Amino acid sequence: MNDETENSNEESEVTPEEKPSNIGRIEWMDLTVDDASSVRNFYTSVVGWSSSDVDMGSYSDFNINLPGTENTIAGVCHARGSNQNIPSQWLIYVRVESVVDSAEKCKKLGGEVLDGPRRMGGSNFCVIKDPAGAVMALLSD
Repeated sequence: MNDETENSNEESEVTPEEKPSNIGRIEWMDLTVDDASSVRNFYTSVVGWSSSDVDMGSYSDFNINLPGTENTIAGVCHARGSNQNIPSQWLIYVRVESVVDSAEKCKKLGGEVLDGPRRMGGSNFCVIKDPAGAVMALLSD
């Protein structure tokens, strides 16, 4: 075995103390629309997903589950309250180191912050639009 092979093997090993980063990982997706009940019914019929209610106080949003399971893979939400500014399209949520820093970088690079930064659930959250018009949500601790 040569030194080059030994070094490359050492560098690729992960020590028990190191944990893979979730930065850049797509963690969630949902759809925020005016009438989440109708859209939920559309997708459960067309795709075969099932759904379960998520109590929002005076109304329910919906977890979208794999057929015949309670395995939640997405959400369908009403465009109400803090969600009223979120675009009506399937939205992916990507983990970043800092939502605040990423929102600032977005603006500096010609993008737009559509919602947030703000707290949502247990995370910092914002929705950005890139210079070409595509949107995504960002999450951080």
